[in-house]
Formats: sequence, C-alpha cells, structure tokens
Amino acid sequence: MSRRSIGIIMNGVTGRMGYRQHLIRSILAIREQGGFELPDGTRLWPEPLLVGRDEQRVRAIADRHGIDRWTTSLPEALAEPDMQVYFDAQLTHVREKALLAAIDAGKHVYTEKPVADSLDGALRLARAARDAGITHGVVQDKLFLPGLLKLRRLIEGDFFGRILSVRLEFGYWVFEGDWQPAQRPSWNYRTADGGGIVLDMFPHWRYLLEHLIAPVESIYSHAVTNIPRRWDEQGSEYAATADDSAFAILELAGGVTAQVSASWATRVNREELLELHVDGVRGSAVAGLRNCRIQERAMTPRPVWNPDVPSPHRFLEQWAEVPDNTEFDNGFKAEWEMFLRAAYLGEPFPYDLVDGAKGVQLAQIALESGRTGRRLPVPALEV
Repeated sequence: MSRRSIGIIMNGVTGRMGYRQHLIRSILAIREQGGFELPDGTRLWPEPLLVGRDEQRVRAIADRHGIDRWTTSLPEALAEPDMQVYFDAQLTHVREKALLAAIDAGKHVYTEKPVADSLDGALRLARAARDAGITHGVVQDKLFLPGLLKLRRLIEGDFFGRILSVRLEFGYWVFEGDWQPAQRPSWNYRTADGGGIVLDMFPHWRYLLEHLIAPVESIYSHAVTNIPRRWDEQGSEYAATADDSAFAILELAGGVTAQVSASWATRVNREELLELHVDGVRGSAVAGLRNCRIQERAMTPRPVWNPDVPSPHRFLEQWAEVPDNTEFDNGFKAEWEMFLRAAYLGEPFPYDLVDGAKGVQLAQIALESGRTGRRLPVPALEV
C-alpha cells in the first residue's frame, strides 16, 4: 500500500493544548497508527515541523518525540516548499498575523479558536482564505466527542420531535494559584492577552448550538469577573481583568430557547464538566463529554410538587444510557484526519474560517449585551 506525506507547520506546540491534544494525541497518534487511509486506498502520513518562540522548549519537545524539524522562525517555516499546512495554537492576540502570513504563503490553514480577537480580524482571515483558494478550517473538537456524537445520532433520528429548549452547563473551579497551582494559564484571565471565558468558550457554544440544534438569532448575556486577584505561573500576584463567568439566554431559529451557564468559579455537581440538556416534545437527553442519557415520552414520570413530604422519585435513576454502538476516537484526532484529508484533496472543509468568524461574532455580541444590559440580535455574517 502506497503512502503520501503531508507537511504540517505546527505553531504553538509549547502550550498546553498545542502540545497535549494537537501534537501528542493527534498528529503523533496518527503517525503511530501508520497514517490514515485516503479514498483511493493510499495512506496519508503527517510530517510535522514545530515552531515556537522559546528555542529551548521547542527543541526539547522535538527531541523527546523524535521530530527532526523545528525552528523559532515562522518565516523560515513558511518558506519550506514541502510544508502544505499551517496550524496555529498560539495566544489569541498573535494568531491573526500568523494566519495571514500562512495564507499569503499559499498554505492551507487550520487553527484553534478564537480565530482572532476581533470580528474584523476574523472576517479579514475568512476573506483572505477565500481569495487564496486554500482549504481552511477551525478546531471544533466538541462536535467529535462521544457524548455529543450520541446526541447528534438522536437528533438525526428524530428522537426529540420538535425541540423546545436547550440548557448548556459548563465549568469548574480554577484555583487562584496562591495555595494550589491554577489548572489554566494566567493569560486566560487578562483581557489584554485575549483572555476571558466569553471569548474562549462562546465560540464553542456557537458551533455546538448551530451544528446540532439551530442557528443563534439573538442573545442576552451577563459576564463577570468573580475572582479579581490571581497568581501566575511564577507565583506572582496579578489583577484578573477578564471575565471568568458568563450566563446567557439565546434565541435559536425555530423558536428554540437556549440557556448557557459557563464559569471557572464554580464547583462541579454534575456528572461531567460540560452537559447539554435538550428537551423535546417526544423526549429529552442530557449529553456530556462521554455519555448521553435519555428519557422518552412514554417513560416520563409524573411528579407532583409537594414540599411538605419527601419525593418518592429518584429522578436521576429514571434515565437510560445511550449505548456506544461504535468505537469513538479522540475528538481532536478525528477532526485532524478530516481536515488533512480535505487539504490533501483540495476540498472545502465544513468547519471553516467563516464558521470561526461566527464564533468571534457571538462572543463580541455577548460582551456588548452584558455591557448594555440589552438583548441583541445576532445577524447573518457577510463575508
């Protein structure tokens, strides 16, 4: 069986997500399985070139994983003719410039979110990619998680009938950093560095709602900084200027209402860090990262509100698990294979930079809604 190579410039692999999810669990995992099969039966083999600002760190990663090619110069990497794809997992505020340089160099581009720190910047990227005729994509990993794939199966099988509402809950307690190290990098909590839970997470909620349920038509939101002082990776105290909690009501097409609660200042009292509760006329489902539970119309209990006596119901026990029925791959890896196949074949990718711009748009409108205290429309994007 023949093998074809595709070169990938990976910028930002010294960061947490770039290293763990994209390098180790995606690209190196694809190499460990011998590449993946193309429609004609050949196997596509990724060849990474690592890029990082810190020479010592990027060299150490390359040595640790037996990767021959690395550099601290993005222009040098973009000049390599055998590198067809550019991937970006850098800090948000430097991403747009690097992506524009890659598009100008004729590379296909694949990027983490948010794609830019402003809607103007996100649209600039989408237009540049369209005009260059390249394949372009945005990481939308949560669509490929087992729990959400099971939810998609239910939706496509018309399990719900008419969908009425969606409730999305996400979050956990991120330690302040003084007496226990924080689980997230300190830049997440500085507005100047592109931090904030709205800019970070609302692009996720946008693609989940649109690709699973219906497009967002309006939003009313409230964002707050609950923890104003934090300690960084060196143990130094700093002012947390970015929002760490956000709550929103969204109107979706077709009359569906969505509630969103997202916080890095909440303690978990649910089965998974992310849960999506969907109610429909014929049934309901609660999907997390791994699992999905359902309750059909015919099996719905008949509770009666009576605060004076203990409830006889054990509500959580009245839901049934959706079976796996298949083997689920790592969500990041699955989307990587999907994107690399599209880039190699010169095909469009469904989750493209226009989709990425929609995520930035929703985040910006959510922040504006919070500042003004108004429900605001989410208009269609003109690219």
